[in-house]
Amino acid sequence: MKEPIELRINGQSVRVSGDGNQILLEFLREQLGLTGVKKGCGQGDCGACTVLIDGQPVNACLVLVSEVVGREITTIEGLSQNGKLHSLQQAFVDNNAVQCGFCTPGMILTAVALLNENPNPTPEEIRQYLQGNLCRCTGYNQIIQAIQAAASRSSRKEEGQTVPAEVRRLEAPEKTTGNATFVGDMKRPNMLVGKILRSQVPHARIKRIRTDKALSLRALQQ
Repeated sequence: MKEPIELRINGQSVRVSGDGNQILLEFLREQLGLTGVKKGCGQGDCGACTVLIDGQPVNACLVLVSEVVGREITTIEGLSQNGKLHSLQQAFVDNNAVQCGFCTPGMILTAVALLNENPNPTPEEIRQYLQGNLCRCTGYNQIIQAIQAAASRSSRKEEGQTVPAEVRRLEAPEKTTGNATFVGDMKRPNMLVGKILRSQVPHARIKRIRTDKALSLRALQQ
């Protein structure tokens, strides 16, 4: 049931009509268009949907909208100010800590919470804090270097740890701000969305597949 909902998101009061029982992840993406909050596993395992709630990293796929009314929510879109990257976003760019970029928004927001709690973390402390954020591309070394660079508020050029500008990824700023568009973020008029239906029964034998609903959708497109 839809009802007026007022939230604090990225420093602004947002009032919309919505369902308080909706998952926060879906609400942010579908209602508000904040697609920097990525939909990964949907089970709180990968950390791609991480947002800050009152400064603490939380998996948006595990929280209901009704649970965050009156609380301060920060998504990756609210981290940079006046077109200037946050120090952590810039450090991720400088240290090539971005590859596919899908995990990057959640990784950066978790790192923000870490540095607020511990301004000078060791590499091991960073690894421990990021254990709920999975990255399948970088191997974490560059991520750890980026967080340490942001913590020291230095580019560390004298130590040779940053990547020369000419070999940095051109799309890195978009990926650190949530502006990069992935396939799951795209919307088109009359777009059909395919979903994977997983069996609830192990070792089951498929005897029949009902296609009538799918065919009726196809007919609507013609």
